[in-house]
Parts: sequence; C-alpha cells; structure tokens
Amino acid sequence: MIHFPDSRLEGIALSCVRGENLLFDSLDFSVQAGEICQVFGANGAGKTSLLRILCGLALPESGQVLWNGVDIDEQREVFTSSLGYVGHQNGIKGELNPLENLAAIRALTATRDDMDAESALENVGLYGYEDIPCRYLSAGQKRRVALSRLLLTAAQCWILDEPVTALDAQGVADFQKVLENHAKCGGLVLITSHQALTFGSIETRRIEL
Repeated sequence: MIHFPDSRLEGIALSCVRGENLLFDSLDFSVQAGEICQVFGANGAGKTSLLRILCGLALPESGQVLWNGVDIDEQREVFTSSLGYVGHQNGIKGELNPLENLAAIRALTATRDDMDAESALENVGLYGYEDIPCRYLSAGQKRRVALSRLLLTAAQCWILDEPVTALDAQGVADFQKVLENHAKCGGLVLITSHQALTFGSIETRRIEL
C-alpha cells in the first residue's frame, strides 16, 4: 500500500473574475495530507473556476496557490506529478475498452506499483466490463472508468469537479470508499459535488463560495 509524505495545498488571497463578475475574493484555505476538502457554492459561484486555478489550468485575478509552501508556477513539474485531476469531461477513448484506456494512462504518467488495472476497475465497481468498448458503456460506467485512473496514478493531490455525476447510489458509495482510502494513505482531496458526501473518521474541511 502506498503511503504519501506530509504535504499541503494552500490558497493565499485568491480572487477570480470572469467577464465583469467577481466570483470570489481574498480566499484563503489550507488542505493537509490525510484530509478531504469539499467546495460548496451555488451554480455560478466559481467552484469549477477555483479548481482550475488550483490545478494551474487557469490564472487567478490575484493571489497564489502553494504546494508545500512553494508557488505552483515555480515548481510546475513537481506539482503536476503530484496532481490527479478529473473535470466534467471523462477524458476516455470510446473505441478503447476500460483496460486499454488504463493502459494508455500507464504509458503517459507515473503509476503505482501496488495497483493494477483490473484491481482499479474492480474498486470502482466495473468488474466484468473490462473488455467492452467504452462507447457501449452507460454514462455512469464511463464515469467510473474516468475515476479508476486515479487509483493507478501516483498522485497525492486529487482535485475532482463533480466526480460522482451520473453515478448511482452504489457508485457513489464505492467512490466515497476510494476517497477515504486515499486520505488514509496520506492523500489529500479537493472535491465539488451536488450530492452530500460523508467520509466517516476522515478529517474534512469546507470551502464556501
């Protein structure tokens, strides 16, 4: 089982403007290894914009994002190697089956030695669907394929934008266990979700936008 080092992700005085709208301003937060942080806010409050800023995919109007006390722009390669991001799009190839999609991830990114593709799929409830081209899977099953990639990566920091969209109740429960196990190993998670998620004994934080 993988064990991550002590790490932290911080936002310092972050502000975000889209068009002529100020979405949030002077936002400060810190998430430590072993914690899950849920981001809450109404539609249009800037949740997706915040996550994209934290991933380095967009720039804030002002402020900094720090990984272990250093601005992510000053250590782009280090931070990217520690990051697992799932956005609204699944980012999977429909002509490939789940195993082939995960093989592509292994070829492109650093992956864990203690998790194989079959086990990753089983952990998200896709046992028995390994050889079916993804274009034939349901929306919920495609989402599970996308989420299974997280289990293969060596990324400590998971930033997830509505990851349980299209999942049924069992899929949500399965993924909550995945998040809990990641945190127990010293991972840290920032997540948005319209569904209420609970994580047992895991330390949780909130960001309100």
